[in-house]
Amino acid sequence: MTDTPQPEPLLDDDQLDHLDDFLASERVSEDALDLIGAHGFLVALAVSPREVPPAAWVAELFQGEPDFSDDSEREIILGLLERLRHNAIAALEQGLLPELPFEPVLDGIAPEETPIGDWCAGFMEGVFLDEAAWFEEDEEAAAALLLPFMALSGLFDEEPDMAEFVADGARLEGLVRQLPELVLDLYLHYRVPPETPKPTPRRKKPAGGRKGRKP
Repeated sequence: MTDTPQPEPLLDDDQLDHLDDFLASERVSEDALDLIGAHGFLVALAVSPREVPPAAWVAELFQGEPDFSDDSEREIILGLLERLRHNAIAALEQGLLPELPFEPVLDGIAPEETPIGDWCAGFMEGVFLDEAAWFEEDEEAAAALLLPFMALSGLFDEEPDMAEFVADGARLEGLVRQLPELVLDLYLHYRVPPETPKPTPRRKKPAGGRKGRKP
């Protein structure tokens, strides 16, 4: 038995398929994020220490205005993206884990060659969008919390310290299994203020103890 909550889907299968078809189509820039990367990107925005304006994250995700067939399609696609982000926030606020769109196993394959790496790369793109906000309060803690996402993204493999870290296959497999919990840890770090001890009530002075009171 475990107290770990079951992952919460952020969109249903039909909605994910709709997004997947659109993001994989020729009407979207080749540089745009695909469904897996967009999922990671939007989960990062749900965690982000401060809100990123929709115009900024939409532009980053698509890398150019898609060729929407009409205003209705534009509204549907942008609505699904916003719903995914909003559902991630709602789940994390309740202490639930986001369901990730891949099987949490590497099977000895390098992370960057799997959907896991694509998702983490998308997550890191969400971090880069407002990098200062993620690191301004406690850079050391932020780096430690983001390390698993950085390692699995494949974006930092050229760095000497990272090369040693990702060489441990068993460690990487463990991080993949923990990704939903690691997302929640990040959310709690950035979005939930630490509990402060309640102030101790001041003792009441006994009756008759005021200055100047006559017996």
